[in-house]
Amino acid sequence: MLYLHDVWVNWFEGEENGYNVCQFHEWRKDDAVELLDQVPLLRITPALFHYIENDLSELPQQLLNDVYQKAYLRKNHERVQLDYCFVITDGTSIMAVDTIGYHIPIRKSRLIPRQEQLTYEMISNHDEMEYTFEQKPSLKSFHILSPDPELMKGLTRKERQLKQLMFMALDQLHSSENEAEIRYWFTEWMPEEYKSIQSMGFHDAWMNLYEDSKIGWSKKHERFCENIIKGQPFFEKLWEMENGSKVN
Repeated sequence: MLYLHDVWVNWFEGEENGYNVCQFHEWRKDDAVELLDQVPLLRITPALFHYIENDLSELPQQLLNDVYQKAYLRKNHERVQLDYCFVITDGTSIMAVDTIGYHIPIRKSRLIPRQEQLTYEMISNHDEMEYTFEQKPSLKSFHILSPDPELMKGLTRKERQLKQLMFMALDQLHSSENEAEIRYWFTEWMPEEYKSIQSMGFHDAWMNLYEDSKIGWSKKHERFCENIIKGQPFFEKLWEMENGSKVN
């Protein structure tokens, strides 16, 4: 068993999509970074890595057995034993995982560049460990509250968070089935189409708004997001967390 020592981790909890487990350059000062005193390192297949990185499904039992209580967190100069905590790599990507005692990858973190380099060096002469796991028969289905990675490609951490906030607001709008409201917001997004929007039914208007706004991220998106969440305290709080300012 290979081990890494003195590993800084920035846990992202309950994330089923790897794009929300931020790379080191996107870590923030107010993130709760922890130090692992010791953690097992496993080289696994690309298929299993993808399964763990982009899902919250059961981990292979043999993998859990192999790493059981072999990791330690350093906290206030003490070593705290962790049940199922480990670092995985497929030779291309790297991720730390902590199940907090469960059998699913609840917490995930990237590593700092120096530790990533050390990981690649350590596994260069080691074969992949084979673990049996249940691959889902069909491709994972993405939806508005779990967007396809393609929709998040190239965006910064802040942009991804705001885009997901906009999607949450659009999803809530979809639940309301309020025709006048969706026409209003679609006109806000695309004022030049005012006339044609007025003749659209609810579902056509919502789908067109979603399809047009889901691509990329711009100042237009940000303004639209800020406007559509006004008056909704939970959404406004999320906005404030990302922007450091209240909704205007």
